[in-house]
Amino acid sequence: MVMEIHKQFIQKSNNFEIIATAGSGTEAVELASATQPDVMLLDIYLPDMDGLSVLKKLRALNVPTDIILITAARDAASIQEAFRYGAVDYIIKPFKYDRLKKALDTYSKMIDSLGANDQFSQEQIDLLSTVYPPKETAASSSFDDITDLPKGLNKLTLRQIVVYLLKQTDAKSAEEVAEGIGLARVTARRYLEFLENIDKVKLEVQYGSVGRPVNRYRPIQ
Repeated sequence: MVMEIHKQFIQKSNNFEIIATAGSGTEAVELASATQPDVMLLDIYLPDMDGLSVLKKLRALNVPTDIILITAARDAASIQEAFRYGAVDYIIKPFKYDRLKKALDTYSKMIDSLGANDQFSQEQIDLLSTVYPPKETAASSSFDDITDLPKGLNKLTLRQIVVYLLKQTDAKSAEEVAEGIGLARVTARRYLEFLENIDKVKLEVQYGSVGRPVNRYRPIQ
């Protein structure tokens, strides 16, 4: 059922053709090795092995296929491992068609650009990023000097929060950040308070007519 929905999504795109589908990790490895598609949509949760194991096997076999992971796994370890082994995007279920379309369109543009040029400038390479859009990559680079994190915080989650905040046009509360990224509210608050303490975000207190004031955070660029 899920596979059929994904197929329908892909068939809406004019730039991609489905050449094979697999119902297990073993079958995915065999088909990818035989057909070597440009890109594969890969779920982490499979009947016989997890998708990250499939990704590792494909890399060990030097299969030249790019991977877009589609999964319900939100934990930092899975996300970090996926990108470490070369996933070009990571989509969390449930998702809307627009999110998959964005991933496919971005990937298509990257492939077109690689095929149209022999040499690249740094600016052109930055535009190839499929994980962070160019505007967000450039802006978030000002946060890359943050290295000494408190115990319990990790750089991947910190970057997710920074990129999320940079996308917003107004200040966001810890609850809104938590919902936008898929974190616990208390976790989001810890990261935001840390960023405020090192002068990377500005705290704006919003007072309403009733109830407690709401702390909102805006990145300092």
